[in-house]
Amino acid sequence: MVSIRPDEISAILKQQIADYDKSVSVSNVGSVLQVGDGIARVYGLEQVMAGELIQFEDGTEGIALNLEDDNVGAVLMGEGLGIQEGSTVKATGKIAAVPVGDAMLGRVVNSLGQPIDGKGPIATTETRLIESMAPGIIQRKSVHEPMQTGITAIDAMIPIGRGQRELIIGDRQTGKTAIAIDTILNQKGEDVVCVYVAIGQKSASVANVVEVLRERGALDYTVVVAASASEAAAMQYLAPYTGAAIAESFMYKGKATLVVYDDLTKQAQAYRQMSLLLRRPPGREAYPGDVFYCHSRLLERAAKLSDAMGKGSMTALPIIETQAGDVSAYIPTNVISITDGQVFLSSDLFNSGLRPAINVGISVSRVGGAAQTKAIKKIAGTLKLELAQFDELAAFSQFASDLDAATQAQLGRGKRLRELLKQSQFSPLNLAEQVAVVYAGVKGLIDDIPVDQVTQFARELRDYLKTNKPDFITKVMTEKQLGDEAEATLKEAISEVKASILAAA
Repeated sequence: MVSIRPDEISAILKQQIADYDKSVSVSNVGSVLQVGDGIARVYGLEQVMAGELIQFEDGTEGIALNLEDDNVGAVLMGEGLGIQEGSTVKATGKIAAVPVGDAMLGRVVNSLGQPIDGKGPIATTETRLIESMAPGIIQRKSVHEPMQTGITAIDAMIPIGRGQRELIIGDRQTGKTAIAIDTILNQKGEDVVCVYVAIGQKSASVANVVEVLRERGALDYTVVVAASASEAAAMQYLAPYTGAAIAESFMYKGKATLVVYDDLTKQAQAYRQMSLLLRRPPGREAYPGDVFYCHSRLLERAAKLSDAMGKGSMTALPIIETQAGDVSAYIPTNVISITDGQVFLSSDLFNSGLRPAINVGISVSRVGGAAQTKAIKKIAGTLKLELAQFDELAAFSQFASDLDAATQAQLGRGKRLRELLKQSQFSPLNLAEQVAVVYAGVKGLIDDIPVDQVTQFARELRDYLKTNKPDFITKVMTEKQLGDEAEATLKEAISEVKASILAAA
């Protein structure tokens, strides 16, 4: 017979009571009412927050966007093929965040910061919320440092400063992405972190851009965020905010950053698709009423931080695609009103052989000379005016049979200036080269060179300065201004190159 020992039983019970874990987990769970077209309607998530990540039974993630009386409207961040009516949904209690830090450099990631370049996981523990507050007025400083693009036409006439938001706008196939990529290439050795956000593009196009950056050694300081055309609308909508969050993490560490959003037209279209499927009321051109806020809260995050905040900066180059040059459409006008200027690319100029096809009349920088070095400011002051006058005269001269000598001289000068500003893709110029080329044109030193030989002259002048007058390049690059000595050296170089070209002709 087994004897029962009360003291032993009470000791076991006491031990179990002591070991009892009192933690109670309350999970916010709902069920799917309806799913389709990348949208799910969920019942039962009473505690969910707007913008919170939710997880479906098959592992797909979504974002709760519409909080209605009887259901929650969520967008799916993936195919969601395993989601069925009645399947459970769990609120995660987290707002979307992405990994950030130095480990991101040289990587290609999706809108959630997950690597898609086949190089394995990203070794970083830092994260940052995709949506963050823009810095306030006290935390900012006015834009005063140049962000050199390496494109003479932009640096001389439409200068961009660190912390500025400069819109690149134009029809399809006018070289918008080329300008942005050239700007990234030109940051080599400048200690600038670049983020290129590709929204709604073909995967092949994104792969080409990554390959160009890799070949030219620019991928080492660049992060590529890609949400291709085949991905869900939610991923295309989130991509720019992810890019901004990655750049912001470097900005708040005191670094200069450059973000390219290529392009925000596709993001607006993805947001329109999501909003219409969520039954949000449509407004102008069927876009939802808050599409302006969608872009303004993104672009306001670009800033030049004050000394107290670490002097970091985030320069934004949003790209917008127009239809038949219509800048008065809804999305173009919205983004023009948010940004600090625009570079307008014209398909007529592009087709006529002027590349980059920048329309000087409509393009503007609202920061202007504050973002220019003294060297280029000194000589480029009259360049924009002369080109604008040339455009006007060229249109007028088509109707005039015989023109006086002064008008003919002005037309000749304008044609030569246009030729000087032509620049092939992926060949950004440094400050000294730009100064030399613009100086030769503005001072009228090449008025006697035939128009068809101006491009050759510009090329030979740059080569001559690099090989025979390297002191000029070093002096201008270090002092950032064109002193009397450097100017004399430049005049001498121009006359020598000009003499050789005219002799050959």
